Amino acid sequence: MSETQRKLTTIFSADVQDYTRLMGADEEGTLATLKRYRDAMSRLIGVHGGRVINTWGDGLIAEFPSVVEAVRTAVDVQNELAGLNAARPADGRMLFRIGINLGDVIVEGDDIYGDGVNIAARLQGSAPAGGIVISNTVYDQVRNKVAVGFDFLGPLAVKNVADAVPSYAVRIGEREDAPQQPRTDDVRPAMAPVAQARRPAIFSHKPVAFFAVIAIALVVINILTWQGVFWAEWPLLAIVFLAAMNWSRSQTWLDPRLAGLGVVAAGLVCINLLSWHGVFWAVWPLLAIAVVVSLRWIKRG
Repeated sequence: MSETQRKLTTIFSADVQDYTRLMGADEEGTLATLKRYRDAMSRLIGVHGGRVINTWGDGLIAEFPSVVEAVRTAVDVQNELAGLNAARPADGRMLFRIGINLGDVIVEGDDIYGDGVNIAARLQGSAPAGGIVISNTVYDQVRNKVAVGFDFLGPLAVKNVADAVPSYAVRIGEREDAPQQPRTDDVRPAMAPVAQARRPAIFSHKPVAFFAVIAIALVVINILTWQGVFWAEWPLLAIVFLAAMNWSRSQTWLDPRLAGLGVVAAGLVCINLLSWHGVFWAVWPLLAIAVVVSLRWIKRG
């Protein structure tokens, strides 16, 4: 008997939308198409360093040592299968749903078990036909490393898991052949669809209003107590800096750390200009920041 152990891994779960309907219409043709599509999926999984764990019915489970490669595989799979489906009639297209989770699993021989696998299956069950849904643990690792967009879906309830799992839909392009209605056949209770995707807020309005009120109050106080000196420029700079740092942490376009370094660099330039004595001393810390940003960018690549 093989020894049981645990490990952290990326679980890739996929199945076919409306599989029961396709089988009812053409059993032999559906099975041949399923084999062809699953072979293509298995090839791409291997190319990206993954391993197929198991296949059953219309489903497939795989694992990856790299979270980034798992998401890249899912995108490549959906793109390749979309090309294969383009030559088929609309009612005969085989559309896969994919869910990806990074979690701790139990390993027994070549199989894996546990909540990490269950969450991946739940994510897959909530994905649209031809779509991909990932957990927040996956999103945290890939959001700045894969050239796709993400839509926040909110917390996803998972059977036998105490806490809901925040989930994201991967945007891989709009496709007319991907219907958005939830699966109506062979639905298990743990695979009910989640609410419609919504974009995460890039910047909250409350901090903006808070900083704006303080800034306006300082300017008004400076004007009402005017003695020929605009002393409010320094606290205003501090307020702008805090607002910009808040933005750098909440925005999703750039690496938050790189955005934060950019804000620091801009702040140093402003301090140098406001305290100008004929020397641009900020060039040296700016050079250091540029080196740090370059090294981090190279490391990410």
